[in-house]
Amino acid sequence: MTVEFPIDGPLLTAGILLLVGVLVVGVSDRLRVPTSLLSLAIGMVVGSDVLGWVNVDDAALVRDISIVAVVVILFEGGLTTKPSALREAGLPGFLLSNLGVVITAAITGLGVHYGVGLDWETSLIVGAVVSSTDAAVVFDLLRRAPLPKRLGAILEVESGANDPFAILLTIGLVEFFTGGAVTPAEVVVFGAAQLFGGLLAGGLVGWMGSLLLRLPLRSQALYPLLATGVAALAYGAATWIGGSGFLAVYVTGLLVGALVPRERRVIRSFYSSLAVGTDLVLFLILGLLVSPAELPRVAVPGLVVAAILVLVARPTAVVVSLLPFRLDWREQALLSWAGLRGAVPIILATIPATAGVPAGRAIFDIVFFVVVVSTLLLGTTVAPLARRLGLAVDRPAWQSIAEAVPLEGVEVDLVEVHVTDDLAIVGRRLADVPTGPAMLVTTVVRGQRAILPSADTVFEAGDLVVMAVDRERGGVGDVTAWARGEQRPSNVQPLQPEVVFDEDQPA
Repeated sequence: MTVEFPIDGPLLTAGILLLVGVLVVGVSDRLRVPTSLLSLAIGMVVGSDVLGWVNVDDAALVRDISIVAVVVILFEGGLTTKPSALREAGLPGFLLSNLGVVITAAITGLGVHYGVGLDWETSLIVGAVVSSTDAAVVFDLLRRAPLPKRLGAILEVESGANDPFAILLTIGLVEFFTGGAVTPAEVVVFGAAQLFGGLLAGGLVGWMGSLLLRLPLRSQALYPLLATGVAALAYGAATWIGGSGFLAVYVTGLLVGALVPRERRVIRSFYSSLAVGTDLVLFLILGLLVSPAELPRVAVPGLVVAAILVLVARPTAVVVSLLPFRLDWREQALLSWAGLRGAVPIILATIPATAGVPAGRAIFDIVFFVVVVSTLLLGTTVAPLARRLGLAVDRPAWQSIAEAVPLEGVEVDLVEVHVTDDLAIVGRRLADVPTGPAMLVTTVVRGQRAILPSADTVFEAGDLVVMAVDRERGGVGDVTAWARGEQRPSNVQPLQPEVVFDEDQPA
């Protein structure tokens, strides 16, 4: 006697693929190959054309699953974008995400028509679809290859905010070429609604969500769940008023990350793992949708489109969009090379494929090929290029100076300070950088040693400083200001004598 349910087989397949995908992350780090590329390859191998384990031919279903995945990745990206970096790079990133998209689409469309010989309809749609960078691969790149704070923030803002214009161009061209009566006024209204509706919904939901996430809940495990509801609400509210759900989710993540410092750590840890898993699933499913047997047919036009995009359209968009900000040639070169394409262009490519455009399937295959080339070529060479240009950094731009570790049931939080060489406390004695009455330095972790500090303890770059902070009188912002030298309180806590524990000396 046996009991079987229809879901049994799919669950077994999903479990195997998830295990393989997680192992792929470790392999990709060693091979310095983007995880998304290996996930695409796995999806293509287990799909109908090769092993035939999984048969996916519903482009609309894949599009919907991909949208959910991109929402998760964008929210995590917003959580990890520092407000200071946003203030410095918000305007250039915003210009690149809008003017840059238009320039990229126009140059790519012209290049495809004259370089590949495709008709104007197909060429312009291809240009619009590949015009936006992708948050999934850009955020993954920034985790693997830390770039200077300003450049990393520009890429984050661009990839988080460039979807409205790419969607506007794609849908507008598809409607125009399929016989829809689209007027220029309707295009302008649609674009404005996408942009400002996304900003409005993201701002309101993010602000209200940050208030909810500061409420005391029964368990810390509830905060990531509440944050997930906030992210979903932002997307739904934006689409309900005709705005960009993708932009709204990114803006909401920005506000939650900036306004919820106490519970940010648990939310960010949850979404960091979730984003990695979602990235795996996203590109795995996109790989399942592709027919590898069709790729050789579009290899030549795909390579030409990729060359036009990487070597002409993207650099031109970067130079023109960022002209007012006077970036030097090294920064422009790195930003041009780091404009990776990924899930969003593939999602946009499903629009002509499901809207009756005659060359819809060919457009999808060309775009997929371009994404593979972009991920393989650019994703594996951005870090070496940054080092060659002297722009590589040791610390990720999104890593906060101070992170709270809330303690349940007491009125004190532990706050960890990651000491970098740009902080004011480096090279100074604790006695010379006194904390306020609400803060006390409890431990300095240096390599394998744990130091109980005294007044003569000198902070060094690379230290992890653990502080106890009275929740009612202080917080993460006060600790950050202290580490930066922006605060000089006169009331100093008494300090403990220095004791050192290391691996050779028992505590």
